[in-house]
Amino acid sequence: MSSIPTIARRQRWLSVLAKAPAARLASLWQTLGSTPSYTVLRRPEIGLVMVQGRISGTGAPFCAGEMTVTRAAVRLDSGEMGFGYVRGRDARQAEIVAAIDALGQRADWVETLEAAIVTPLAHEAEARHRLIAARAAATRVDFFTVAREAGA
Repeated sequence: MSSIPTIARRQRWLSVLAKAPAARLASLWQTLGSTPSYTVLRRPEIGLVMVQGRISGTGAPFCAGEMTVTRAAVRLDSGEMGFGYVRGRDARQAEIVAAIDALGQRADWVETLEAAIVTPLAHEAEARHRLIAARAAATRVDFFTVAREAGA
């Protein structure tokens, strides 16, 4: 198995897991039942990161402010290490993300984690984004039409 798809999959998983609602992630984690045991290498720590933004997504970057994040690191008894970074102050969520990251490095867990946790969370995130986009589209104003009707 090539390392590029593995890295891309891990990046996608960590992105989905980091943005997932903590309660939903915890409930999906519980549905897995018995999982391999792990040792906490770095207990969950809360800190701040600087958030950057761009005007229209393409302009020069600017500092938008700070955001609270929680991080954790675990090692499975089989040796794989996982890291979890989540927004907010939920220590359990960061630990679960780290455990899923570590398990995702084991070939025997990839399909189970994808089907039981990552795919449902990704679909739910897409649905939330569509809802937000639909709400924003409902408030859209067509200024060209307004200007044309005004006789300009």
